[in-house]
Amino acid sequence: MSKARLVVTAIEIEGRSAAEVVAAYDVSRSWVYELLARYRAESEAAFEPRSRRPKTSPTTTPQSTVDLIITVRKQLAEAGLDAGPDTIVWHLRHHHQITVSASTVARVLVRQGLVVAQPNKRPKSSYIRFQAEQPNETWQSDFTHYRLADGSDTETITWLDDHSRYALHVSAYRRITGQIVSATFARTAAQHGYPASVLTDNGLVYTTRFAGGRGGRNSLETELRRLHIVQ
Repeated sequence: MSKARLVVTAIEIEGRSAAEVVAAYDVSRSWVYELLARYRAESEAAFEPRSRRPKTSPTTTPQSTVDLIITVRKQLAEAGLDAGPDTIVWHLRHHHQITVSASTVARVLVRQGLVVAQPNKRPKSSYIRFQAEQPNETWQSDFTHYRLADGSDTETITWLDDHSRYALHVSAYRRITGQIVSATFARTAAQHGYPASVLTDNGLVYTTRFAGGRGGRNSLETELRRLHIVQ
């Protein structure tokens, strides 16, 4: 039996005084009187656990802002544009004069069921950060696909210094080819000097020597070998 029920039983059924019950059960007088008032008004419901949630929450995002976040996300997604929290924050600030954090937008999207869970995605804690000890020790390169607002497909190539994490080169094309990879590498090296090594994936624009022996080395591989740069 809970202490609250014992207290109520002692006073209401056994006829003991509040002062006696306070001393016997080591509880405060104010709590006893509050409990009695609640019991007399609500009967058995008085013994149910009470929510500790505050009656008001000044930091709660206004419903109008929540509705606007949902609307902006829907508009961006339907237009084929990025609809992540950072993009939504930019649109709210520049088009609606509302300032919220990206984390707030993310929480709203999750609560509204607008974010697809990815249970199989590796947690960030499982990644080991790679960082070269010296500038130009290692460059990384990769390219990503991005669709423009008019529906055009583009691919953006990046050369990144693994020591400073500085983007040495970023440029966009309709489609990345082996010739573009070689040309952007040469242009970046002319501006920043040659790296001791480069790190890429095994895409054919970066390497062909792992593709079953067909075609030999591509232009980037040939240039790196000539310059004694580790790939």
